[in-house]
Amino acid sequence: MVHIYGDNINTDVIIPARFLTSSDGEILKEHCMEDIDKHFAKNVKDGDIIVGGENFGCGSSREHAPLAIKASGIRCVIAKSFARIFYRNAINIGLPILECKEALDIEKNNQIEIDFNAGKIFNKTKNKIYLTEKYPSFIQNIIASGGLLNFLKEQNENF
Repeated sequence: MVHIYGDNINTDVIIPARFLTSSDGEILKEHCMEDIDKHFAKNVKDGDIIVGGENFGCGSSREHAPLAIKASGIRCVIAKSFARIFYRNAINIGLPILECKEALDIEKNNQIEIDFNAGKIFNKTKNKIYLTEKYPSFIQNIIASGGLLNFLKEQNENF
C-alpha cells in the first residue's frame, strides 16, 4: 500500500513532540503520522511505502521521525525532495529514502517495485518507470546493515 502526503511534511507531524519521551521504535510507531493521518498506525503494513512532495522531513533534526517510520514497517519513503537532516538521519537508521521528481504521480493503490541498485521505481499499475539516483555502495551497505551503528559494529567485527 502507498500512503500519500504532500509538501513540507515536518518531523513534528511525523512524530509529534509530545511522544518524544521515548526513542523506542515500538512505542513511536503507535503515534507515527497521527496528527496528519489518525489511521496511519492502524492501516500501515510491513512493506508499505510513503510518498511525499517537496521538503519531506523538514523541521527539527530528531532521529525519532525516521525511526517511527521505519518501525511502522515502511520499506521506503519516496519524495520529490527531503530536508537534508532528515535524509541523513534516515540513512543513519537504515530507512531507505528516494528522491524522485515524479513522486506524486504515484497513487494510493498503485503497485510499486523498487530497484535500489538500478535507481528505478517501477509503477506496475501505471506501467511507468521513474528514475532516481542510485545510492553509492557505502550507503547501500549502511542500509543493508540496518543503519550506521550496525554497519560500524559489523566493520569492527571484521577487523
